[in-house]
Amino acid sequence: MLINCVAYENGAKLADIPVADISNYIERPGCFVWVALADATPAELEEMRQEFGLHALAVEDALHGHQRPKLEEYGSSLFAVMHLLEPEPERPGHFNHGEVDVFVGSNYVLSVRNRSKRGFLGVRERCESEPELLRHGSGFVLYALMDAVVDRYFPIIDALEVELEQIEQQIFTKGAARDNIKQLYELKGRAMDLKHAVAPLLEAVGKLNGGRVPQICVGSRDYFRDVMDHLGRINAQIDTMRDTVGTAIQVNLSMVSIEENEVTKRLAAWASIFAICTAFFGVWGMNFENMPELKWQYGYPAALLFVLGVCGLLYYKFRKAGWL
Repeated sequence: MLINCVAYENGAKLADIPVADISNYIERPGCFVWVALADATPAELEEMRQEFGLHALAVEDALHGHQRPKLEEYGSSLFAVMHLLEPEPERPGHFNHGEVDVFVGSNYVLSVRNRSKRGFLGVRERCESEPELLRHGSGFVLYALMDAVVDRYFPIIDALEVELEQIEQQIFTKGAARDNIKQLYELKGRAMDLKHAVAPLLEAVGKLNGGRVPQICVGSRDYFRDVMDHLGRINAQIDTMRDTVGTAIQVNLSMVSIEENEVTKRLAAWASIFAICTAFFGVWGMNFENMPELKWQYGYPAALLFVLGVCGLLYYKFRKAGWL
């Protein structure tokens, strides 16, 4: 689906144009065309391939989707893939995994957004409000799109850190260890989703900042360094969170073992107490004729008092030791 198709010249918007007129504008010096598609059909991508001369392999990747974040050069053009992670309110703890594919040439920018509910109209407005920067051409538009995608990662990592802090506060709550482990594993899975979006993109953006920078992005390399710094910070936060989650899982497993040991100790203590009763009653229950205490008038209450006394003593000892 076509979102918009706009021509720019010298950092200023010329007009919204029909797709059929794209070839007329990209031939003009200092002019470039920015096209935005959402969930593009094969026919739409084929039309864009013909208008901009896109590489067939890049178009195939955009058509199939589910690509790893990357940045590839095809001659004088670039093809970038970025992941879009959007929390689903109706399914707490789950992400909607979207993707945006960006084709960049000296006189065009084509963004193809797939499986995402949030658009990039704010990016276009930002670029149009900064004509001095937009004069850098399509390279600055690529930066603006990347910056918008990376900015969307910050609320996600912040929310994950808040959730981790809440779980950590419950670690030593009695009986909550098993639920905590489940929540920690789910949190770890979401952190890995973010890691898979950030780490490859960090590597890709590094190509636009240092070394041989593509000619399209030379004028915006300082801005790409800013994006790289943001990605590096998010990546470091994710690594720290993963370490913390691993430690928290180990602590919770230890808490489960401690709780199970507590139960085992209680059972062992009660078993010891009842073993005393069984032992004494087993002795007096034997059918020997010469057992003087069996004919003693006070033998029965004395036996009961003796057993109760021994059991009470054991109960006191176990209670004092913390086993009961």
